[in-house]
Amino acid sequence: MLSNSPAPEARSRIAYLFLALAVVAGGLLWRSGLIPLSPALSNHGGDALWAMMVFVGFGFLFPRNPTWTNAVLAVGFSWAVEFSQIYHAPWIDSLRATIPGRLVLGTTFNPIDLAAYAAGITIGAGCEMIWRRRSGRDRSGFMA
Repeated sequence: MLSNSPAPEARSRIAYLFLALAVVAGGLLWRSGLIPLSPALSNHGGDALWAMMVFVGFGFLFPRNPTWTNAVLAVGFSWAVEFSQIYHAPWIDSLRATIPGRLVLGTTFNPIDLAAYAAGITIGAGCEMIWRRRSGRDRSGFMA
């Protein structure tokens, strides 16, 4: 059924580019050891920030999508990357051996990471919804 609600205002790609860079910087700082965190908090918080960056990336790629659509896309992408870590072949393991490959693809499957990804995306989507409502950018009335 089609909704008669107006579409949400498009996100600013420039703002989302800077937001993605800020989340990446925050994630690298989080995992750097400069912030005194327990190993579990460092690991899982970094995973949550990685997934939040994926959510922000979908906001950049699809600026007119509702928040919930980009959140679902981000969960699907993040979980697909995590499940891909079950697969090991020389070509993909050689990619994972590089710093960019390790940052994007990870190395080993851990089911707890799925929850960390969902948490990061939920926090990112929640912040976006609050910001869009407060700034008047949510004209749809439902999770724009």
